[in-house]
Amino acid sequence: MSAQYDKLTAAAKAWDDMASDFKKAESAYAAATQGLAQGNTTWQGIAQGTAHTNFAGTQYEYGAAQTQAKAIADLLRDAHGQFTELKQRLESVVADARKAKMAVDDEGNVRPDLTAQERYAYVHDPDGQKLLADYNKAANDWAGQIKKYVKAFEDADAGVKMALAGAVKDSNKDRIPGGKDATGSGFNAGAKSDIEQYELEHAKDVATRLNNGEKVSNADVESLNRILRDNGNTAFKHHTDFGRDFVTAIGGAEGTIKLSNTLNNGAHGSDSGRKGLYGDTNNMLANTVSNATQVVFEDGKKNPPYGSKEYREAYEKWSKSSDAKFYNDFMGDLKKAGLDKFELDVAGDKAPMTRGQGQEIRGYQGLVTLMQQGSGYSPQFLGDLTDQMIAAEKKDKDVWDLHGRFEGKNGGWFANDPVDGALGLMGRSGEAATGYLDPGADPKNDRLKYLMTERDWNVVNTADWHGNIEVTGKDTFDKDARAGLGLAIEAATTGRPAGSPGAELGRHSEAQARIMHDTINLLDYGSATGRDGDDSKANGDNLLKQPDYESMRGSLARALASYTPDMVDTIVGDGTMSGQPGSDSDGNDSRIQNSRSSMLRIMRGVSEDPENFFLLHEAERRYTAHQLTTQDLSDPEAVKNLAAKIGEANGAYNAIGGDVKLGERDGELSKAGDQRVYGYHVVGGAVTGIPVVGDMAQRVVDGYWNEWLKGVTAEQGLLARDRISSGNDAARDDLNQIFESWGAQTQQSDTMIDAAQREAGQSYTSGRESAYDALRERK
Repeated sequence: MSAQYDKLTAAAKAWDDMASDFKKAESAYAAATQGLAQGNTTWQGIAQGTAHTNFAGTQYEYGAAQTQAKAIADLLRDAHGQFTELKQRLESVVADARKAKMAVDDEGNVRPDLTAQERYAYVHDPDGQKLLADYNKAANDWAGQIKKYVKAFEDADAGVKMALAGAVKDSNKDRIPGGKDATGSGFNAGAKSDIEQYELEHAKDVATRLNNGEKVSNADVESLNRILRDNGNTAFKHHTDFGRDFVTAIGGAEGTIKLSNTLNNGAHGSDSGRKGLYGDTNNMLANTVSNATQVVFEDGKKNPPYGSKEYREAYEKWSKSSDAKFYNDFMGDLKKAGLDKFELDVAGDKAPMTRGQGQEIRGYQGLVTLMQQGSGYSPQFLGDLTDQMIAAEKKDKDVWDLHGRFEGKNGGWFANDPVDGALGLMGRSGEAATGYLDPGADPKNDRLKYLMTERDWNVVNTADWHGNIEVTGKDTFDKDARAGLGLAIEAATTGRPAGSPGAELGRHSEAQARIMHDTINLLDYGSATGRDGDDSKANGDNLLKQPDYESMRGSLARALASYTPDMVDTIVGDGTMSGQPGSDSDGNDSRIQNSRSSMLRIMRGVSEDPENFFLLHEAERRYTAHQLTTQDLSDPEAVKNLAAKIGEANGAYNAIGGDVKLGERDGELSKAGDQRVYGYHVVGGAVTGIPVVGDMAQRVVDGYWNEWLKGVTAEQGLLARDRISSGNDAARDDLNQIFESWGAQTQQSDTMIDAAQREAGQSYTSGRESAYDALRERK
């Protein structure tokens, strides 16, 4: 931070001056030797010939010296630019950390900038301890950002060192028979003026040797890792160009896939000494591919939203420009390389001996496996890649099938289902997922319908034995089947990366609501338009209970939680209970219009995992508190009307919970006392996706949390016995607690609280009945 980088530009000026002095010396030497070098009548023979050769060689070195000196000057200026850019960014990060009440010392260590009195107060206050923990976590995050830029300095410095060492080494580019370079270790006539050119040459050399199966030292792989990390740094404008140059240099799509497979063999093989290094290098390669495949229509300007009409028009124009050449070439190459077969040890080892152990993978499987280790992919690249793969599997539904399962901790890293893997990558970006899955963006290509109702998700080959004869069995699925689809739907319907913390409750964009609406109908009826008058086809709850849907249930639950206002309104009769063909489009205030029964069935289906039911129930309770604390309830009739809706919604949610096998969780949660379900619970770890409400609404929720589970467990088994008891005392107590807490926080009269409690209690049974009707077996 204290280094004075202007010394680099001063040194560069001196090297430029040196080049000028060499030019003067070259001119003087040429004038002195020109006549002798050409020979004359008085001096001929062997001596004259030798002199001619030596004069020419010296003349060449004068020119090479100028090239080398100018190159070093340019390299120093390049270094100055990189170091200055990184220093400015590091200074900015430190300044931002200090604005966030963080103290940063000279070593880059970060701690909360609290007075002794503040720290004492936090330590001795139960609520303050959580705040202090948040401060400490923030400090660690800031320290991580600072370390990132310090590491970037080290990487850039190593690149400068590599370039300077290369610039002063004679390339002997003209040292061939009859060439002008007569000195094996003279000045470098091939010196380059760009640091990245030297790094690219070295990276290409290491990658080529890896791809050729040659023995490569860990030091060389470390240098490849460093070069890709350094030049993939988005702080440098050249990161996209470097990515394209590197991918092109190693053979485009085919070479990239082959290199990734080689690195994966090292990262997941038995040689523990290579695992970390090879895995991290693959991560850098993935980010290099991300940089290379960026689609930017105009430098310095953000693209229109992916999937929009404006985007499609801009892409059409860009795709015909010279800027799109690399992207078009790469995607064109990928159509072949993606379906070519490649060796990957982990896949070959899975094949049974009887099937000729050593199965190969498709290029698309290798590429998506690589991409899962990177980030920041352009929505266009993710969409085009997925479309290519879907086109391939429509021609051959077994194109991805392999022997062996690739799931869980040991095998799940390999994307044997590359389509689902690519969808998982879309789940990291709301824009990419929404633009890709929105049926309204491209009505002729309803990707959501294909993925939900038409695609073959069974990508695992099996074998059966009939006596001692082995025959091909029925294809089956991995345990993580549809995991990527679930993440993509979550991101597409919420506009946030899948797994994000919950946001404030509200409506959604037209595209987001359209995807959510169609998803519910496709799951329940197999048709985006809904039941079409035939409710007997409804089966969303049972479908989602199936093992091959397990991996997408959590994502669907988080998506549904963000649509709590829509679902509650429909359950209590304020929405379109009968369902509509499409969502209610109203800009960013759009909503879903599924039937009440469909919503309830899908809610029950995702609640097969009790954690998801806890999430949906907590979202409903927060929405309840939000309504109680934000609506004008000065009129007693308004209070009664809202209380009736709250009771009905609560009855429907509890009825769903009564059909969920809570198992030991109800007992454990009951023992938890006032450990609240929001943010975490005692079983299963953290819960994500819980909506955010205002402080007063949160206090209302806090005030009645302890009673909620009793009302749910009182419903246990009633649906299975096809019986609705006339009352539910535990649920009544729970409802009473809601309004007691509301009254305490908003200073309501006892009369108002009593009226609200009566209305809610009367409506509870109506909500239960609507849920039971939706969940009873359909003939």
